[in-house]
Amino acid sequence: QVQLVESGGGLVQPGGSLRLSCAASGPTYSKDIIGWFRQAPGKEREFVAAIYWITGTTYHADSVKGRFTISRESAKNTVYLQMNSLKPEDTAVYRCAASRSRLALYYDDTQYHYWGQGTQVTVSS
Repeated sequence: QVQLVESGGGLVQPGGSLRLSCAASGPTYSKDIIGWFRQAPGKEREFVAAIYWITGTTYHADSVKGRFTISRESAKNTVYLQMNSLKPEDTAVYRCAASRSRLALYYDDTQYHYWGQGTQVTVSS
């Protein structure tokens, strides 16, 4: 069993930065992949970034590439999402998720088994 707790959301002006954290308790074999997804009001949930826990391999959605960076600190069982140059369209609830299978499609939310409760990110002047 994996428990995921996000933190770090808030209100930020366009062009600003935030760092989200995802504390991921539980055995390593239950969190082969940690992903960040977001959902804005009236829109479908979308993939943001993912990291493979063992290798540290990362993937980012095209919409955030060059602005967001996913990373992990294994000793703290924590995954981070550093978000820079934020835009109003980044406004959403951000949730981290864990997949038990390293063969999962990292961008497919249906292949994740555990989810955090989410944290709100609002980008507005």
